[in-house]
This record gives sequence, C-alpha cells and structure tokens, in this order.
Amino acid sequence: MLKIEDLRVSYGGIEAVKGISFTVEEGQIVTLIGANGAGKSTTLRTVVGLVKAAGGSITYNDEQLIGLSTDQIVKKGITLVPEGRRVFPDLTVLENLKIGAYTRNDDLTEDLEWIYSLFPRLKERHWQRAGTLSGGEQQMLAVGRALMSRPKLLMMDEPSLGLAPLIVQDIFSIIQEINRQGVTILLIEQNANMALRIAEVGHVLETGRITLSGAGKDLLSNEAVRAAYLGKSK
Repeated sequence: MLKIEDLRVSYGGIEAVKGISFTVEEGQIVTLIGANGAGKSTTLRTVVGLVKAAGGSITYNDEQLIGLSTDQIVKKGITLVPEGRRVFPDLTVLENLKIGAYTRNDDLTEDLEWIYSLFPRLKERHWQRAGTLSGGEQQMLAVGRALMSRPKLLMMDEPSLGLAPLIVQDIFSIIQEINRQGVTILLIEQNANMALRIAEVGHVLETGRITLSGAGKDLLSNEAVRAAYLGKSK
C-alpha cells in the first residue's frame, strides 16, 4: 500500500531523515519507534506533504505522492493524527468531527454514528466545546476527526502522549478495533511496549536511519530493543 524508498529530508542543511526505506502492506499495523529527534514525525509529515522531501520516493498504491498537496493526499485515502491532538478548542465536538470531512460533500450521518460507536464519550459530549474535554477525550476526538475523511491508511503520531495508563489502554484497544474494521495503521509511539504488542511489523529509527526491523513480537523480545526502549533487558 505505502512504499518509502531512500527517503531523505533536511531542515536548514541538517539531514533529519537519512535515506530510509520501508513498506506498509494493506491491513497491517506498522510502528516506528525511537528516541525524540530520530526522524519519526518528520517521516509521517513528509508522507502527507507537510514537509518537502529532499530525495527518494513515496508511493501509495503505486502512485507517487511527492509533489502532491496535502489536500490531494488526504483525498487519496491517507490521514495523519498529529502529535498533541490539535483539536479546535472553541468548536464543539461535532464541529471538530465535521471539519475532518472537509474533503467530502456527501452525507456524514453514517460516519458520525461509526465514530460515536467507537467513542461513546464523544456522542455524550457532542455539543461540548473541545477545549473543555479531558486529554484522553481530546485524543479520541483527534482520531475521530481523522476517520471522518474515510482514510484507508491512518497515520498516528504519539497517540498515548501525556495520557493516564488506563486511557492509554483504551486508545490502543480502539486502534486495534479501527484496524479490524479495515483501516491500515502506521503508528509512531514512544510507548514502545504497547506499540510492538499490537504491530505486525516494527522499525527502529535512530538519528534518521532505520537500524532494526522485524515482526513486532520479535522486536519486543530483542535484548537491544528492550534495553534501549523498554527500560529493561532479558
């Protein structure tokens, strides 16, 4: 579905992504793990056209994405849930969700009901201003807003950041449910333990390079990964 080849991205002469290559197959959950500054967020932002690539190739269903606008990329079926949630605080839950469907001009009723089935708390609070929601509820709203564009590939940047452990469990359960309902997931997550437990494939990024790749369960038991990202070794 998504194929990244020799992707390079620079900021002011500093190379943030140094020729990485990986694929995301339809139906998978794939995770990128690594320390802050490793190039994970930059990679996702480049896929959706928010950052310009300095070199390499990004293809989605064999179509080149580099050079397309973010609007064009969203219309093709790729959506990003950004780090920090970034909901519109002065708009209601419902208004935020409708903004997620800005590329559409059809009826939203069925999709809203799907979002509310995934996130019942959003239905309870649909007239509430987003800025008054808890952190966990805002994260649910950010995910719901992204799903309103009917993505085939949903990319998520640190969905558990700053959330209480019980809410983190809820978010990861919902990610798995979204995947079961046919949405492919590319996930960036500092909580490497949770991410590798649900991902079929994981890639470790270090200073702009992929240094290790494998099945999520294999990386979870890899001694170097456990020592560096899980806070423990065998």
